[in-house]
Amino acid sequence: MDASIFLIKGIMLGFSIAAPVGPIGLLCIRRTLTNGMSYGLISGLGAATADAIYGCVAAFGITAVSSVLLDQGLWLRLCGGLFLLYLGYTTFHAAPPATNSTAQTGGQISAFLSTFLLTLTNPMTVLSFAAIFAGLGAGSSGSGWAGSAFLVLGVFAGSLLWWILLAGIVGQLRTGFDARRLSWVNRFSGAVICLFGLLSISSLLP
Repeated sequence: MDASIFLIKGIMLGFSIAAPVGPIGLLCIRRTLTNGMSYGLISGLGAATADAIYGCVAAFGITAVSSVLLDQGLWLRLCGGLFLLYLGYTTFHAAPPATNSTAQTGGQISAFLSTFLLTLTNPMTVLSFAAIFAGLGAGSSGSGWAGSAFLVLGVFAGSLLWWILLAGIVGQLRTGFDARRLSWVNRFSGAVICLFGLLSISSLLP
């Protein structure tokens, strides 16, 4: 199959995986409103990078990595839930910036790492990618390494495209949010992110 077909399928897959609004989407929206579009883009880039890593594991059949992720799935989900609770708490109590100043590099690195780690702490993602990639023919003898590589590249591009669109749209609305409204955005986002964390931890209970 032509490599461009795998690339297009990957873009569609990456976009559809990223689009549902969850804790990372809320973080992206809140950070864009509070700190500017660059923060939202960096947050989305972290999630897209993690999606690409899981895509590589699934597409190239890296069984050793898959086994480790699945064997440690309980601890990873627990860490992810606790991390969500921490992010929710800090988001809820965060004070809106006094000015629309330019984001600092250290804050952008933190924004990238938080969404990157949150995405990686969901080991079931690799199973989803594996099932979808098998259905698309990635990693089969007919597709070869090139087809798998273009599919993973498409997943990254499609996921990143969603975060660019989201941050861009929310960024246009940012001027209408004063300090009071941003405070409520922080509280709402923090509460919902904490709820996601509690649901993640409760799913581990027998």
